[in-house]
Amino acid sequence: MMTKVRLDLFNSKIGLDREASKAKEILWYLVKILFFLSPIPYPSMVKVFLLKSFGAQIGKGLVIKPRVNIHFPWKLVVGDDVWIGEEASLLNFELLTIGNNVCISQRVFLCGGNHDYKIASMPYRNGMITLQDGCWIGAVSFIGPDVTIGTDTVISANSLVTKSLSENGVYSGNPIKFIKNRWE
Repeated sequence: MMTKVRLDLFNSKIGLDREASKAKEILWYLVKILFFLSPIPYPSMVKVFLLKSFGAQIGKGLVIKPRVNIHFPWKLVVGDDVWIGEEASLLNFELLTIGNNVCISQRVFLCGGNHDYKIASMPYRNGMITLQDGCWIGAVSFIGPDVTIGTDTVISANSLVTKSLSENGVYSGNPIKFIKNRWE
């Protein structure tokens, strides 16, 4: 049987507004390799300065561990007192908004990029991600595009989230399931 998928027809310019010049993007990748993807524990204040220099909006008290992959800092908004753990990946092809007092644990993948599998050329189908105040995303979890995680919600380790979740919940698994309220 012949496949209907036609990746030769994929056009990277459709469905993705990079919102930056090629030069800015190349410069960011060099900075990212040296300061963000490196295992060297550069101080968070250095990383915050660099993120802001590339257009990120960052509040006070950001702690960002080594080997964090941020694709487009100019599409990143981070509140106050946020922790981003080692090897987290922020694929923010669209706006990624992180509220105040949010914990993003190790190896979390915030994936704002996707493809439309119903079209043979598989064009981009990207979406925003919003992590509201006080939420905690457990280690090795995946958050997909067009998802909002509600205020004070916990996503347990190794969970898969492809739809928005309400506030004050504890969720776990693949598929994601509501476990209980966080605060009674």
